[in-house]
Amino acid sequence: MTQDLRLHYAPDNASLVIRLALLEMGVPFDSVLVDRKSRAQDSAAYRALNPNGLIPVLETPQRPLFETAAILLWLVETYEQLKPADVERGAFLKWLFFASNTLHADLRILFYAEKYIDASQAETLRAGIRPRLRQHLGLLDAIAQQSPSWFSADTPSVMTYYVACMMRWMALYPAGSDRSWYNISDTPYLQRILQALETRPAVRAAVQAEGLGATPFTSPTYANPPEGSAQ
Repeated sequence: MTQDLRLHYAPDNASLVIRLALLEMGVPFDSVLVDRKSRAQDSAAYRALNPNGLIPVLETPQRPLFETAAILLWLVETYEQLKPADVERGAFLKWLFFASNTLHADLRILFYAEKYIDASQAETLRAGIRPRLRQHLGLLDAIAQQSPSWFSADTPSVMTYYVACMMRWMALYPAGSDRSWYNISDTPYLQRILQALETRPAVRAAVQAEGLGATPFTSPTYANPPEGSAQ
């Protein structure tokens, strides 16, 4: 199936998950930078694609798509890749939406605490959300230990890439805030997945496109993209 796809992205944002999925699938796409420094995500043109003003948007021949998990699900259903066999579909879906609705939602609180509470209380809120994030990672590490086909070091799925990107961000953001709570070695089965992903051609291509450094998941550094900004 041939599609004309256009990914609206900002370096090292949630659009990275979509870029990785597209590269792993070998699906051609164009990319359009959303300049966060100039607040391009708030422009009328971008809001016409995503009224929430969030990144990413994936334009398809039918309609623009937004929300990371929704785009991922559309991709696996459209291209029949990076997903499990039908017998495992239920488990795959429940953990994919756990990643989106629980883990990613809690990460947004960590990163943007000032949007949820008075700025004077932001660090208190961050301190409260970190134990939840550690608990979420523990649950996912237990799933990774079971090595289902959709969440293992050997057979990446969209779920694998989604979690890998979120773990990257945990190690880096918010800049200047306490990150001692996060240690990849606390989740050895997830660590094995991240190490395996770093050798894949799709990851190496994304590293070049967004300036992510040699070890983007296991020992990440701040993005140094050829264009745009991660902030």
